[in-house]
Amino acid sequence: MEHEAHETHDHHTGHEGREEHHGGHADHGGGTASWSTAAKATLHCLTGCAIGEVLGMIIGTALGWGNAPTMALAIALAFFFGYALTLRGVLAAGLDLRSAVRVALAADTLSILVMEIVDNGVLLLVPGAMDAHLDDALFWGALAFAFAVAFLVTTPVNKWMIGRGKGHAVVHRYHH
Repeated sequence: MEHEAHETHDHHTGHEGREEHHGGHADHGGGTASWSTAAKATLHCLTGCAIGEVLGMIIGTALGWGNAPTMALAIALAFFFGYALTLRGVLAAGLDLRSAVRVALAADTLSILVMEIVDNGVLLLVPGAMDAHLDDALFWGALAFAFAVAFLVTTPVNKWMIGRGKGHAVVHRYHH
């Protein structure tokens, strides 16, 4: 997106001097995104992923599923909840459902994909993590470690995307 397109923000009336809210104009594209903005976008992504993954693991475990189908469900739910959090915000900003879905897909797909590859990869590498049960400290410790590593890897991806007007920069266009 060209930086000139940001000269007038009718929907941002009253936000003058609030660059800290948006992380500055550069975070909308056409420049370099701040690490703070990238971290906030990644935390948003991590929240949806965590909700979906934990719910998927609980459901898979409750149904007695093996590791592969449980992990597949957890990943699918991570994408669902990641997109749902973004949809909630852009629908509240007045977008129609079709446009809101497009914004959510554009904003979150790469971020969620990187987060899921990294955190599930870490879980696969932690000895015993895939066989740990929900009431096991190893399960929760490995999951927390996996999410932390995924956060650290995904934040620079989000910084790069936001700095180019992609990813969560798309969502910021609809903030009030």
